[in-house]
Amino acid sequence: MKQTTKNWIGVVCLALGSSAVTGAVMRQGGRNMDVPAQAGETATTAPAGLVDLTYAAEKSVNSVVYIRVTINGKTQRVQTQDPFSDFFGDFFGFGGRGQQPREREYKTPDQHAAGSGVIISQDGYIVTNNHVVGEADEIMVKLNDNREFKGRIIGCDETTDLALVKIEAKELPAIAIGNSDELRLGEWVLAVGNPFNLTSTVTAGIVSAKARSLGANGVESFIQTDAAINSGNSGGALVNARGELVGINAMLYSQTGSYTGYGFAIPTTIMNKVVEDLKIYGTVQRAVLGVMGTDVSGYIDQEKAKGNDIDLGAVSGVWVSEVTDGSAAQEAGIEKGDVITGIDSREVGKMAELQEQLAQHKPGDKVEISYIRGKKPHTVTVTLRNSQGNTKIVEEMDLDQLGVSLKPLSEEEQKQLGVGYGLVINAIRNGKMKAAGATKGTVILQVNDNKMTTEDDWEETVKAANQSTDRTLWIKALTPSGRKVSYVIDLSE
Repeated sequence: MKQTTKNWIGVVCLALGSSAVTGAVMRQGGRNMDVPAQAGETATTAPAGLVDLTYAAEKSVNSVVYIRVTINGKTQRVQTQDPFSDFFGDFFGFGGRGQQPREREYKTPDQHAAGSGVIISQDGYIVTNNHVVGEADEIMVKLNDNREFKGRIIGCDETTDLALVKIEAKELPAIAIGNSDELRLGEWVLAVGNPFNLTSTVTAGIVSAKARSLGANGVESFIQTDAAINSGNSGGALVNARGELVGINAMLYSQTGSYTGYGFAIPTTIMNKVVEDLKIYGTVQRAVLGVMGTDVSGYIDQEKAKGNDIDLGAVSGVWVSEVTDGSAAQEAGIEKGDVITGIDSREVGKMAELQEQLAQHKPGDKVEISYIRGKKPHTVTVTLRNSQGNTKIVEEMDLDQLGVSLKPLSEEEQKQLGVGYGLVINAIRNGKMKAAGATKGTVILQVNDNKMTTEDDWEETVKAANQSTDRTLWIKALTPSGRKVSYVIDLSE
Protein backbone atom coordinates (compact mmCIF):
# COMPACT_ATOMS: atom_id res chain seq x y z
CA MET A 1 0.00 0.00 0.00
CA LYS A 2 1.54 3.26 -1.04
CA GLN A 3 1.12 6.40 1.02
CA THR A 4 1.94 10.05 0.51
CA THR A 5 1.52 12.98 2.90
CA LYS A 6 -0.38 16.21 2.43
CA ASN A 7 0.10 18.46 5.46
CA TRP A 8 -0.80 16.30 8.47
CA ILE A 9 -3.17 13.98 6.67
CA GLY A 10 -2.06 10.86 4.82
CA VAL A 11 -3.36 10.06 1.34
CA VAL A 12 -3.65 6.28 1.40
CA CYS A 13 -4.22 3.98 -1.57
CA LEU A 14 -6.43 1.08 -0.62
CA ALA A 15 -4.85 -2.10 -1.93
CA LEU A 16 -4.15 -4.15 1.21
CA GLY A 17 -5.75 -4.89 4.58
CA SER A 18 -5.69 -7.23 7.55
CA SER A 19 -8.40 -6.16 10.01
CA ALA A 20 -12.14 -6.54 10.44
CA VAL A 21 -14.79 -3.86 10.05
CA THR A 22 -18.52 -3.61 10.64
CA GLY A 23 -21.00 -1.09 9.30
CA ALA A 24 -24.66 -0.22 8.85
CA VAL A 25 -26.41 0.16 5.49
CA MET A 26 -28.52 3.32 5.14
CA ARG A 27 -31.65 3.66 3.08
CA GLN A 28 -32.90 6.47 0.94
CA GLY A 29 -36.45 7.23 -0.06
CA GLY A 30 -37.22 9.12 -3.25
CA ARG A 31 -38.81 9.19 -6.65
CA ASN A 32 -38.62 6.49 -9.28
CA MET A 33 -35.52 6.99 -11.44
CA ASP A 34 -34.76 5.46 -14.83
CA VAL A 35 -31.43 3.71 -15.34
CA PRO A 36 -29.76 4.66 -18.65
CA ALA A 37 -28.93 1.63 -20.76
CA GLN A 38 -25.47 0.84 -22.02
CA ALA A 39 -24.83 -0.21 -25.59
CA GLY A 40 -26.43 -3.59 -26.13
CA GLU A 41 -28.27 -3.51 -22.80
CA THR A 42 -31.90 -2.99 -21.91
CA ALA A 43 -32.78 -0.02 -19.73
CA THR A 44 -34.28 -0.99 -16.39
CA THR A 45 -36.14 0.92 -13.73
CA ALA A 46 -36.35 0.59 -10.01
CA PRO A 47 -39.52 -0.80 -8.44
CA ALA A 48 -42.35 1.72 -8.77
CA GLY A 49 -42.71 4.34 -6.08
CA LEU A 50 -39.53 4.07 -4.00
CA VAL A 51 -35.83 3.96 -4.75
CA ASP A 52 -33.52 3.05 -1.89
CA LEU A 53 -29.97 1.85 -1.48
CA THR A 54 -30.98 -1.81 -1.16
CA TYR A 55 -31.95 -1.67 -4.83
CA ALA A 56 -28.61 -0.08 -5.74
CA ALA A 57 -26.74 -2.71 -3.72
CA GLU A 58 -28.57 -5.57 -5.43
CA LYS A 59 -27.87 -4.05 -8.86
CA SER A 60 -24.14 -3.58 -8.26
CA VAL A 61 -22.73 -6.14 -5.80
CA ASN A 62 -22.39 -8.96 -8.35
CA SER A 63 -20.43 -6.67 -10.67
CA VAL A 64 -17.65 -6.06 -8.13
CA VAL A 65 -14.85 -8.63 -8.00
CA TYR A 66 -12.04 -9.57 -5.65
CA ILE A 67 -8.56 -9.24 -7.18
CA ARG A 68 -5.52 -10.99 -5.77
CA VAL A 69 -2.15 -10.23 -7.32
CA THR A 70 1.19 -11.98 -7.06
CA ILE A 71 4.50 -10.22 -7.58
CA ASN A 72 6.97 -12.98 -8.26
CA GLY A 73 10.23 -12.98 -6.37
CA LYS A 74 13.27 -12.29 -8.53
CA THR A 75 16.21 -14.64 -8.86
CA GLN A 76 19.50 -12.80 -8.60
CA ARG A 77 23.12 -13.90 -8.66
CA VAL A 78 25.00 -12.50 -5.69
CA GLN A 79 28.69 -12.67 -4.81
CA THR A 80 29.66 -14.17 -1.47
CA GLN A 81 32.97 -14.59 0.32
CA ASP A 82 33.65 -17.54 2.63
CA PRO A 83 34.01 -15.78 6.01
CA PHE A 84 36.50 -18.42 7.23
CA SER A 85 38.78 -18.51 4.18
CA ASP A 86 40.81 -15.43 5.10
CA PHE A 87 41.23 -16.50 8.74
CA PHE A 88 42.24 -20.11 8.11
CA GLY A 89 44.20 -19.22 4.96
CA ASP A 90 46.42 -16.85 6.90
CA PHE A 91 46.61 -19.14 9.93
CA PHE A 92 47.74 -22.19 7.97
CA GLY A 93 49.64 -20.20 5.37
CA PHE A 94 47.84 -21.32 2.21
CA GLY A 95 46.80 -17.84 1.05
CA GLY A 96 43.11 -17.35 1.66
CA ARG A 97 43.26 -13.65 0.89
CA GLY A 98 42.68 -12.63 -2.70
CA GLN A 99 40.40 -15.55 -3.50
CA GLN A 100 37.62 -14.74 -5.96
CA PRO A 101 34.18 -14.45 -4.32
CA ARG A 102 31.74 -17.21 -5.10
CA GLU A 103 28.44 -16.63 -6.88
CA ARG A 104 25.14 -18.08 -5.80
CA GLU A 105 21.52 -17.58 -6.77
CA TYR A 106 19.14 -15.87 -4.39
CA LYS A 107 15.38 -15.60 -4.91
CA THR A 108 13.42 -12.91 -3.12
CA PRO A 109 10.06 -14.05 -1.68
CA ASP A 110 6.86 -13.72 -3.71
CA GLN A 111 4.63 -10.84 -2.63
CA HIS A 112 0.84 -10.79 -2.55
CA ALA A 113 -1.70 -7.97 -2.49
CA ALA A 114 -5.45 -7.67 -2.86
CA GLY A 115 -7.99 -5.16 -4.06
CA SER A 116 -11.24 -4.84 -5.94
CA GLY A 117 -12.39 -4.42 -9.53
CA VAL A 118 -15.59 -3.66 -11.45
CA ILE A 119 -16.96 -5.69 -14.38
CA ILE A 120 -17.86 -3.20 -17.12
CA SER A 121 -18.67 -5.61 -19.97
CA GLN A 122 -20.27 -9.02 -20.23
CA ASP A 123 -17.23 -10.40 -22.08
CA GLY A 124 -14.83 -9.89 -19.17
CA TYR A 125 -13.36 -6.37 -19.11
CA ILE A 126 -12.71 -5.20 -15.54
CA VAL A 127 -11.64 -1.76 -14.32
CA THR A 128 -9.45 -1.41 -11.24
CA ASN A 129 -6.65 0.82 -9.95
CA ASN A 130 -3.16 0.87 -11.39
CA HIS A 131 -1.73 0.63 -7.87
CA VAL A 132 -3.61 -2.68 -7.42
CA VAL A 133 -2.32 -4.53 -10.52
CA GLY A 134 0.41 -2.34 -12.02
CA GLU A 135 3.27 -4.41 -10.57
CA ALA A 136 1.54 -7.78 -10.82
CA ASP A 137 3.08 -10.83 -12.45
CA GLU A 138 -0.04 -12.93 -11.85
CA ILE A 139 -3.65 -11.84 -11.35
CA MET A 140 -6.48 -13.91 -9.90
CA VAL A 141 -10.05 -12.59 -10.19
CA LYS A 142 -12.79 -14.01 -7.98
CA LEU A 143 -16.43 -13.23 -8.80
CA ASN A 144 -19.18 -12.77 -6.27
CA ASP A 145 -20.46 -16.28 -7.11
CA ASN A 146 -17.00 -17.67 -6.11
CA ARG A 147 -15.87 -18.51 -9.65
CA GLU A 148 -12.18 -17.74 -10.21
CA PHE A 149 -10.39 -16.66 -13.37
CA LYS A 150 -6.86 -15.78 -14.35
CA GLY A 151 -6.68 -12.12 -15.33
CA ARG A 152 -4.38 -10.38 -17.81
CA ILE A 153 -3.55 -6.70 -18.02
CA ILE A 154 -4.81 -4.89 -21.11
CA GLY A 155 -3.21 -1.64 -20.02
CA CYS A 156 -2.36 0.58 -17.06
CA ASP A 157 -2.32 4.34 -16.65
CA GLU A 158 -0.30 5.71 -13.73
CA THR A 159 -1.45 9.29 -14.39
CA THR A 160 -5.08 8.55 -13.51
CA ASP A 161 -4.33 5.42 -11.38
CA LEU A 162 -6.59 3.27 -13.56
CA ALA A 163 -6.02 -0.15 -15.12
CA LEU A 164 -7.97 -2.44 -17.43
CA VAL A 165 -7.92 -6.21 -16.83
CA LYS A 166 -9.50 -8.96 -18.94
CA ILE A 167 -10.76 -12.41 -17.96
CA GLU A 168 -11.94 -15.05 -20.41
CA ALA A 169 -15.62 -15.41 -19.59
CA LYS A 170 -19.00 -14.57 -21.10
CA GLU A 171 -22.37 -13.30 -19.89
CA LEU A 172 -20.89 -11.67 -16.82
CA PRO A 173 -22.95 -9.30 -14.62
CA ALA A 174 -21.64 -6.02 -16.06
CA ILE A 175 -22.55 -2.88 -14.14
CA ALA A 176 -24.50 -0.03 -15.73
CA ILE A 177 -22.25 3.01 -16.17
CA GLY A 178 -23.64 6.35 -15.08
CA ASN A 179 -22.56 9.93 -15.72
CA SER A 180 -20.47 11.24 -12.83
CA ASP A 181 -21.03 14.82 -14.07
CA GLU A 182 -24.65 14.48 -12.95
CA LEU A 183 -23.74 13.76 -9.32
CA ARG A 184 -24.89 16.42 -6.88
CA LEU A 185 -23.52 17.38 -3.49
CA GLY A 186 -25.43 15.54 -0.78
CA GLU A 187 -26.49 12.71 -3.11
CA TRP A 188 -26.40 9.23 -1.59
CA VAL A 189 -23.80 6.80 -2.93
CA LEU A 190 -22.57 3.29 -2.12
CA ALA A 191 -18.98 2.06 -1.93
CA VAL A 192 -18.85 -1.60 -3.00
CA GLY A 193 -15.66 -3.63 -2.58
CA ASN A 194 -13.58 -6.02 -0.52
CA PRO A 195 -12.15 -4.11 2.47
CA PHE A 196 -9.85 -6.18 4.68
CA ASN A 197 -10.57 -9.16 2.37
CA LEU A 198 -14.24 -9.07 3.42
CA THR A 199 -15.79 -9.70 0.01
CA SER A 200 -19.01 -8.11 -1.25
CA THR A 201 -19.03 -5.34 1.35
CA VAL A 202 -21.35 -2.35 0.86
CA THR A 203 -21.14 0.94 2.76
CA ALA A 204 -23.15 4.12 2.26
CA GLY A 205 -22.58 7.85 2.44
CA ILE A 206 -23.08 11.06 0.51
CA VAL A 207 -21.14 12.98 -2.10
CA SER A 208 -19.39 15.60 0.02
CA ALA A 209 -17.34 17.31 -2.73
CA LYS A 210 -16.58 17.08 -6.44
CA ALA A 211 -13.48 17.84 -8.52
CA ARG A 212 -11.22 17.42 -5.50
CA SER A 213 -7.45 17.50 -6.09
CA LEU A 214 -5.11 15.78 -3.63
CA GLY A 215 -1.76 16.06 -5.38
CA ALA A 216 -1.32 12.26 -5.51
CA ASN A 217 -1.78 11.60 -9.25
CA GLY A 218 -1.05 13.49 -12.45
CA VAL A 219 -4.70 13.97 -13.40
CA GLU A 220 -7.13 14.40 -10.53
CA SER A 221 -10.75 15.38 -10.15
CA PHE A 222 -11.89 13.09 -7.36
CA ILE A 223 -15.39 12.52 -6.09
CA GLN A 224 -15.21 12.91 -2.31
CA THR A 225 -17.55 10.78 -0.21
CA ASP A 226 -18.00 9.85 3.42
CA ALA A 227 -19.01 6.28 2.52
CA ALA A 228 -16.61 4.12 4.53
CA ILE A 229 -13.79 2.71 2.39
CA ASN A 230 -10.71 0.92 3.70
CA SER A 231 -7.73 -1.17 2.61
CA GLY A 232 -8.93 -3.58 -0.08
CA ASN A 233 -11.54 -1.17 -1.47
CA SER A 234 -9.12 0.05 -4.14
CA GLY A 235 -10.62 -0.46 -7.59
CA GLY A 236 -14.12 -1.03 -6.22
CA ALA A 237 -17.30 0.70 -7.31
CA LEU A 238 -18.83 3.99 -6.22
CA VAL A 239 -22.49 3.60 -7.12
CA ASN A 240 -25.43 6.01 -7.18
CA ALA A 241 -28.92 5.19 -5.92
CA ARG A 242 -29.88 3.75 -9.32
CA GLY A 243 -27.10 1.16 -9.09
CA GLU A 244 -25.00 2.90 -11.75
CA LEU A 245 -21.22 3.10 -11.57
CA VAL A 246 -20.18 6.73 -11.07
CA GLY A 247 -16.62 6.27 -9.82
CA ILE A 248 -13.73 3.89 -9.06
CA ASN A 249 -12.68 4.04 -5.40
CA ALA A 250 -9.00 4.88 -5.15
CA MET A 251 -7.85 6.33 -1.82
CA LEU A 252 -8.78 7.83 1.52
CA TYR A 253 -7.65 10.68 3.73
CA SER A 254 -6.37 9.27 6.98
CA GLN A 255 -4.03 9.92 9.87
CA THR A 256 -3.97 6.23 10.78
CA GLY A 257 -4.21 4.38 7.46
CA SER A 258 -7.80 3.35 8.22
CA TYR A 259 -11.10 5.00 7.40
CA THR A 260 -11.65 8.22 9.37
CA GLY A 261 -14.07 10.24 7.32
CA TYR A 262 -13.48 10.67 3.58
CA GLY A 263 -12.81 8.49 0.58
CA PHE A 264 -12.04 9.49 -2.99
CA ALA A 265 -13.14 7.98 -6.29
CA ILE A 266 -12.08 8.54 -9.89
CA PRO A 267 -15.16 9.75 -11.85
CA THR A 268 -16.55 7.75 -14.77
CA THR A 269 -16.06 10.74 -17.07
CA ILE A 270 -12.31 10.11 -16.77
CA MET A 271 -12.62 6.31 -16.57
CA ASN A 272 -14.57 5.99 -19.83
CA LYS A 273 -11.86 7.72 -21.86
CA VAL A 274 -9.03 5.73 -20.25
CA VAL A 275 -10.81 2.41 -20.88
CA GLU A 276 -11.54 3.28 -24.51
CA ASP A 277 -7.93 4.29 -25.17
CA LEU A 278 -6.45 1.22 -23.49
CA LYS A 279 -8.69 -1.03 -25.58
CA ILE A 280 -7.96 0.70 -28.89
CA TYR A 281 -4.39 1.97 -28.56
CA GLY A 282 -2.88 0.15 -25.58
CA THR A 283 -2.01 3.50 -24.03
CA VAL A 284 -3.93 6.62 -23.01
CA GLN A 285 -4.07 9.44 -25.54
CA ARG A 286 -3.39 12.46 -23.34
CA ALA A 287 -4.64 15.81 -24.65
CA VAL A 288 -2.58 18.77 -23.49
CA LEU A 289 -3.67 22.41 -23.50
CA GLY A 290 -0.28 23.71 -22.44
CA VAL A 291 -1.00 25.95 -19.46
CA MET A 292 -0.05 25.99 -15.80
CA GLY A 293 -2.21 27.78 -13.29
CA THR A 294 -4.10 27.82 -10.04
CA ASP A 295 -7.65 28.28 -8.84
CA VAL A 296 -8.76 31.92 -8.99
CA SER A 297 -9.87 31.84 -5.36
CA GLY A 298 -6.47 30.62 -4.22
CA TYR A 299 -4.62 33.17 -6.35
CA ILE A 300 -6.71 36.06 -5.01
CA ASP A 301 -6.12 34.90 -1.43
CA GLN A 302 -2.36 34.77 -2.06
CA GLU A 303 -2.32 38.28 -3.49
CA LYS A 304 -4.45 39.68 -0.68
CA ALA A 305 -2.03 38.19 1.82
CA LYS A 306 0.68 40.24 0.09
CA GLY A 307 -1.43 43.37 0.40
CA ASN A 308 -2.47 43.43 -3.28
CA ASP A 309 -6.09 44.18 -4.22
CA ILE A 310 -6.90 41.88 -7.17
CA ASP A 311 -9.94 42.03 -9.46
CA LEU A 312 -9.71 39.51 -12.31
CA GLY A 313 -13.29 39.93 -13.44
CA ALA A 314 -14.13 36.38 -12.31
CA VAL A 315 -14.77 34.81 -8.93
CA SER A 316 -13.96 31.27 -10.12
CA GLY A 317 -11.90 29.68 -12.86
CA VAL A 318 -8.23 28.89 -13.52
CA TRP A 319 -5.74 31.76 -13.41
CA VAL A 320 -3.05 31.07 -16.03
CA SER A 321 0.42 31.46 -14.54
CA GLU A 322 2.39 30.07 -17.50
CA VAL A 323 1.80 29.16 -21.15
CA THR A 324 4.09 26.50 -22.63
CA ASP A 325 6.03 27.52 -25.73
CA GLY A 326 4.67 25.89 -28.87
CA SER A 327 1.57 24.61 -27.06
CA ALA A 328 -2.04 24.57 -28.22
CA ALA A 329 -2.82 27.37 -25.77
CA GLN A 330 -0.04 29.61 -27.10
CA GLU A 331 -1.13 28.99 -30.70
CA ALA A 332 -4.69 29.98 -29.74
CA GLY A 333 -3.49 33.22 -28.14
CA ILE A 334 -4.06 32.40 -24.47
CA GLU A 335 -1.72 34.42 -22.26
CA LYS A 336 -0.39 34.53 -18.72
CA GLY A 337 -2.95 36.31 -16.52
CA ASP A 338 -5.99 35.04 -18.42
CA VAL A 339 -8.71 33.26 -16.44
CA ILE A 340 -10.09 30.08 -18.07
CA THR A 341 -13.76 29.76 -17.18
CA GLY A 342 -15.10 27.03 -19.45
CA ILE A 343 -14.58 24.30 -22.06
CA ASP A 344 -17.25 23.60 -24.69
CA SER A 345 -19.84 25.63 -22.74
CA ARG A 346 -19.13 23.68 -19.53
CA GLU A 347 -18.12 25.87 -16.63
CA VAL A 348 -14.63 25.41 -15.19
CA GLY A 349 -14.33 26.68 -11.63
CA LYS A 350 -10.93 25.25 -10.67
CA MET A 351 -7.89 23.41 -11.99
CA ALA A 352 -9.26 19.93 -11.15
CA GLU A 353 -12.33 20.61 -13.30
CA LEU A 354 -10.11 21.78 -16.16
CA GLN A 355 -8.10 18.54 -15.86
CA GLU A 356 -11.27 16.45 -15.83
CA GLN A 357 -12.59 18.05 -19.01
CA LEU A 358 -9.25 17.75 -20.83
CA ALA A 359 -8.95 14.10 -19.75
CA GLN A 360 -12.00 13.33 -21.90
CA HIS A 361 -10.21 14.39 -25.09
CA LYS A 362 -7.37 13.12 -27.26
CA PRO A 363 -4.73 14.99 -29.30
CA GLY A 364 -6.25 16.58 -32.39
CA ASP A 365 -9.64 17.27 -30.77
CA LYS A 366 -10.93 20.83 -31.13
CA VAL A 367 -12.41 22.43 -28.03
CA GLU A 368 -13.86 25.85 -27.33
CA ILE A 369 -12.11 27.62 -24.46
CA SER A 370 -13.84 30.47 -22.64
CA TYR A 371 -11.61 32.89 -20.76
CA ILE A 372 -11.50 36.36 -19.27
CA ARG A 373 -8.81 38.92 -20.04
CA GLY A 374 -8.92 42.41 -18.63
CA LYS A 375 -12.38 41.65 -17.19
CA LYS A 376 -13.71 40.98 -20.72
CA PRO A 377 -14.94 37.52 -21.82
CA HIS A 378 -13.36 35.82 -24.84
CA THR A 379 -13.84 32.53 -26.65
CA VAL A 380 -11.32 30.71 -28.83
CA THR A 381 -11.20 27.33 -30.59
CA VAL A 382 -8.14 25.29 -29.61
CA THR A 383 -6.73 22.16 -31.26
CA LEU A 384 -5.36 20.06 -28.42
CA ARG A 385 -1.94 18.42 -28.71
CA ASN A 386 0.01 15.62 -27.07
CA SER A 387 2.92 16.03 -24.67
CA GLN A 388 5.34 16.19 -27.64
CA GLY A 389 3.52 19.26 -28.97
CA ASN A 390 1.81 17.63 -31.98
CA THR A 391 -1.54 16.00 -32.69
CA LYS A 392 -0.18 12.50 -33.34
CA ILE A 393 -2.04 9.53 -31.87
CA VAL A 394 0.45 7.21 -30.17
CA GLU A 395 -0.17 3.47 -30.39
CA GLU A 396 1.74 0.72 -28.62
CA MET A 397 2.82 -0.96 -31.84
CA ASP A 398 3.09 -4.75 -32.07
CA LEU A 399 1.87 -5.09 -28.48
CA ASP A 400 0.10 -8.37 -29.25
CA GLN A 401 3.06 -9.73 -31.19
CA LEU A 402 5.84 -8.67 -28.81
CA GLY A 403 3.73 -8.68 -25.65
CA VAL A 404 5.21 -5.70 -23.83
CA SER A 405 4.16 -2.24 -22.66
CA LEU A 406 7.03 0.24 -22.29
CA LYS A 407 7.69 3.56 -20.62
CA PRO A 408 10.83 5.77 -20.46
CA LEU A 409 13.09 5.47 -17.44
CA SER A 410 12.69 8.27 -14.92
CA GLU A 411 15.71 10.38 -14.04
CA GLU A 412 15.95 8.59 -10.69
CA GLU A 413 15.89 5.17 -12.38
CA GLN A 414 18.58 6.31 -14.83
CA LYS A 415 20.81 7.34 -11.92
CA GLN A 416 20.25 4.03 -10.13
CA LEU A 417 21.20 2.01 -13.23
CA GLY A 418 23.97 4.34 -14.37
CA VAL A 419 22.48 4.94 -17.82
CA GLY A 420 21.26 8.05 -19.62
CA TYR A 421 18.29 6.55 -21.44
CA GLY A 422 16.18 3.42 -21.79
CA LEU A 423 12.67 2.01 -21.91
CA VAL A 424 11.48 -0.18 -19.04
CA ILE A 425 8.97 -3.00 -19.52
CA ASN A 426 6.08 -2.06 -17.19
CA ALA A 427 3.76 -4.86 -18.35
CA ILE A 428 4.44 -8.13 -20.16
CA ARG A 429 2.31 -11.00 -21.34
CA ASN A 430 2.79 -14.04 -23.55
CA GLY A 431 4.62 -12.95 -26.68
CA LYS A 432 7.99 -12.88 -28.37
CA MET A 433 9.72 -10.78 -25.70
CA LYS A 434 8.60 -13.04 -22.85
CA ALA A 435 9.58 -16.12 -24.85
CA ALA A 436 13.04 -14.62 -25.34
CA GLY A 437 13.48 -14.28 -21.58
CA ALA A 438 12.52 -10.66 -20.94
CA THR A 439 10.59 -9.90 -17.74
CA LYS A 440 8.75 -7.01 -16.22
CA GLY A 441 11.36 -4.44 -15.19
CA THR A 442 13.76 -5.30 -18.02
CA VAL A 443 15.27 -2.10 -19.46
CA ILE A 444 15.68 -1.94 -23.23
CA LEU A 445 18.67 0.24 -24.14
CA GLN A 446 19.21 -0.31 -27.87
CA VAL A 447 17.35 -2.00 -30.68
CA ASN A 448 19.13 -2.52 -34.00
CA ASP A 449 21.78 -0.02 -32.79
CA ASN A 450 19.13 2.66 -32.14
CA LYS A 451 19.03 4.16 -28.65
CA MET A 452 15.66 3.72 -26.95
CA THR A 453 14.77 7.06 -25.35
CA THR A 454 11.03 7.38 -26.06
CA GLU A 455 8.19 5.07 -27.05
CA ASP A 456 8.45 6.61 -30.53
CA ASP A 457 11.98 5.20 -30.83
CA TRP A 458 10.66 1.71 -30.14
CA GLU A 459 7.68 2.12 -32.47
CA GLU A 460 9.75 3.44 -35.38
CA THR A 461 12.44 0.76 -34.98
CA VAL A 462 9.90 -2.07 -34.86
CA LYS A 463 8.14 -0.64 -37.92
CA ALA A 464 11.43 -0.42 -39.82
CA ALA A 465 12.36 -3.97 -38.85
CA ASN A 466 8.99 -5.26 -40.00
CA GLN A 467 9.60 -3.68 -43.39
CA SER A 468 13.20 -4.93 -43.70
CA THR A 469 14.34 -8.08 -45.48
CA ASP A 470 15.44 -10.06 -42.39
CA ARG A 471 12.73 -8.71 -40.01
CA THR A 472 14.93 -9.12 -36.93
CA LEU A 473 15.25 -7.10 -33.72
CA TRP A 474 18.71 -7.11 -32.08
CA ILE A 475 18.09 -5.89 -28.54
CA LYS A 476 20.57 -4.81 -25.87
CA ALA A 477 19.04 -4.62 -22.42
CA LEU A 478 19.50 -4.73 -18.65
CA THR A 479 17.74 -7.19 -16.36
CA PRO A 480 15.89 -5.77 -13.31
CA SER A 481 19.06 -6.49 -11.29
CA GLY A 482 21.22 -4.51 -13.75
CA ARG A 483 22.87 -7.41 -15.61
CA LYS A 484 23.57 -6.86 -19.34
CA VAL A 485 21.63 -9.17 -21.67
CA SER A 486 20.85 -9.45 -25.37
CA TYR A 487 17.76 -10.70 -27.18
CA VAL A 488 17.23 -11.60 -30.83
CA ILE A 489 13.60 -11.41 -31.95
CA ASP A 490 12.53 -12.82 -35.31
CA LEU A 491 9.42 -10.91 -36.41
CA SER A 492 8.84 -13.20 -39.38
CA GLU A 493 7.86 -16.21 -37.26
